[in-house]
Amino acid sequence: MKNYTITVNGTVYDVTVEEGAGTGMAAAPAAAPAVKAAPKAAPAPKAAAPAAGAGGVKVTASVPGKVFKVEAAAGQAVKGGDPIIILEAMKMEIPVVAPQDGTIASIEVAAGDAVENGQVLATMN
Repeated sequence: MKNYTITVNGTVYDVTVEEGAGTGMAAAPAAAPAVKAAPKAAPAPKAAAPAAGAGGVKVTASVPGKVFKVEAAAGQAVKGGDPIIILEAMKMEIPVVAPQDGTIASIEVAAGDAVENGQVLATMN
């Protein structure tokens, strides 16, 4: 048997390999990175069609970061391209803008909150 230390995406694994028996690495440590990959599929709700109810249009974060400033308030009318929230990522201020004309139904975050890519920041009608 031989022992190896392998680093995958910054995670260190200790692996034991049997010689001549035809078996490979232990499968249990490899399962952990697969679970981490699932949240990256979350941005699919971005393409949600506008609904008739409150907050039919979701405004999502395009990058992970921190909410630097909230520019709009619930009930405020906005035009497409107007800034709703300013995110701070990698020492840059990144505006999150209204995707279309409408009214802000809700603001889901506050200044100082940490957000993930694809997280809903606000909803619009």
